[in-house]
Amino acid sequence: MRVMQIEGDWGLDNIRLAERPDPVPGPGEIVVRMQAVSINYRDTVMVNRGYGRRSGELPLVPLSDGAGTVEAVGEGVGRVALGDLVCPIFGQNWIDGTFREECWGGTLGGPNDGTVQEKMLLPETGVVKAPAHMTAVEAAALPCAAVTAWNAVVEQGQVRAGDAVLVQGTGGVSLFALQFARMHGAEIVATSSSDGKLDKAKALGADHLINYRETPDWGKAARGMLGRGVDHIVEVGGGGTLEQSLRAVRPGGTISLIGVLAGAAGTLNLGPVVTQNVRLQGVTVGSRTMFEAMNRAMTRFGTRPAVDDAHRFAFEDVAEALRAFPEGRHFGKVCGVGWGA
Repeated sequence: MRVMQIEGDWGLDNIRLAERPDPVPGPGEIVVRMQAVSINYRDTVMVNRGYGRRSGELPLVPLSDGAGTVEAVGEGVGRVALGDLVCPIFGQNWIDGTFREECWGGTLGGPNDGTVQEKMLLPETGVVKAPAHMTAVEAAALPCAAVTAWNAVVEQGQVRAGDAVLVQGTGGVSLFALQFARMHGAEIVATSSSDGKLDKAKALGADHLINYRETPDWGKAARGMLGRGVDHIVEVGGGGTLEQSLRAVRPGGTISLIGVLAGAAGTLNLGPVVTQNVRLQGVTVGSRTMFEAMNRAMTRFGTRPAVDDAHRFAFEDVAEALRAFPEGRHFGKVCGVGWGA
């Protein structure tokens, strides 16, 4: 079977097409013919061994997210059947409960082989059935970005009808957070540096729009729009945006720290966190149980991921797609299609 793998040394220039033996499922295992994959910011870091020893060893198949059809099953398999469209879960050993140190050892796309391969051998416990109304490309967008947003907004965030939620930018996590917040009856503030992307966010359900390039003090602007502070902020910028998030959040509100796109380090005045009783919560993806709950909700509401068709790529072109990803030209998820898909 064909795979795209990082070999010889780390880096985008070392992602190459390779052949590996076709997998054969043992007891409790399945073989999934991968039809589609999607890119997360984590993948651009992982390809350069940016997670140190947690990156794994070479050769390594990149990307953690994807979807495909069950092609073969081993003895005793009962959770899925031949022909089912399934998604591998990000943390293969994170089935339920809270995040634990050992969960790192089961993640795909580093340290374990990822999704850019013709066929994947997986335990039946390591996949979920995709929502029936989604295509393989749409389902491929779910495992990291969607589950992270669900965890932040619903599981840990406990967002309720009437809450105000602010999402930063128009990447995958932020747009899923927008959709899930809307699903739960929240009032939504969306920020971006692009008026065109803000218009698209409005079409997805954003109530208030802020171009942070034109309005650098967007935290104050958000409070002005709402007449109060924001109940919940989905923070993807990190050190470069936390100060504004603290200006926007209400006393007793929550900031879910998911990414560090604007910098991992920064000067932060911790005083408001204490005096305003702000909850600063780190969020790292989620369990299989969360994934399944999210899929039920998306099925109930007919929710579809925001996929950027203009930036779709073939598996062979994954290196160039990863190279372009940090430029941020996309809206929503960037997905790739497999051999014969």
